[in-house]
Amino acid sequence: MRLSLCTISFRHHLVSLEDLAVWASGNGFQGIELWGAHARNMAAMSDRGGDWLAQFGLSVPMVSDYLPLDGDPDALVRKTLDLCRLAQRWGAGKIRTFAGSTGSAETSPERRIFIAERLRTLCGLAADHGLSLLVETHPGTLADTLTATRALIAAVGHPALKVNFDVLHVWEGGDDPVAARRALRPHIGHYHLKNIRDRDDLSVFEPANVYAAAGRRDGMVPLFDGVVDYRRFLAELADDPAAEGSLEWFGDDCYAVLRGDRDAVEAALAPMADIPPRRVAGSRHGAV
Repeated sequence: MRLSLCTISFRHHLVSLEDLAVWASGNGFQGIELWGAHARNMAAMSDRGGDWLAQFGLSVPMVSDYLPLDGDPDALVRKTLDLCRLAQRWGAGKIRTFAGSTGSAETSPERRIFIAERLRTLCGLAADHGLSLLVETHPGTLADTLTATRALIAAVGHPALKVNFDVLHVWEGGDDPVAARRALRPHIGHYHLKNIRDRDDLSVFEPANVYAAAGRRDGMVPLFDGVVDYRRFLAELADDPAAEGSLEWFGDDCYAVLRGDRDAVEAALAPMADIPPRRVAGSRHGAV
């Protein structure tokens, strides 16, 4: 698996992308997933882009944003085109958004049609730029369960539509991630990997808490310390060496947790590939 870190993990840090690139390269990551807000705020830095990041041996697999499906259609098109151009600048093949802002059980048939039509339009724009549009499996959207996600894919009916398979949120929606992955595999474009201590702690991932600098982080745990069985899930990826995923860590001690999770993922995948885990070089942030 090609593994990236997410710049959103450092949303409350005073750290440059160059610092992250040096650290990511020195700690065995293959890429950096750019948060849309970060990509936009670097738009004026003409010397920053995919070619620059490639000097560190890294790429940007995806630019992750929140396209306003409910808003004015012209504004939606403008924001999507801007996002497509940012993705092209960084050499990313994927842009990510969410499928609306209400759960599938609370959404009327008319509303489902509206969201599907909006997504179909955006898929066309993405395809025109050589990109895929990924909708994330996420609570409070039309991709909150396996059944809802499959229905959404069918309703949009566009080949540029892919799924950002968030393993924890698939489990949160009541589905077995392994079975859901098998069902959605032809449509999966990326994986988000994170874990939780207990189902009762899932509220820590609510946006109002995640994006608050003083938000609660208790319950967020390293990938192999939580309730989702990642050893079982990663075993499913043995037949897909080209899979791309990101460690989406929202808690404290970003460097230590991301380094540990990356090493643990590699160790879990190594027996499947019949190769020993790699030891990574140190960096100025204290990697071992």
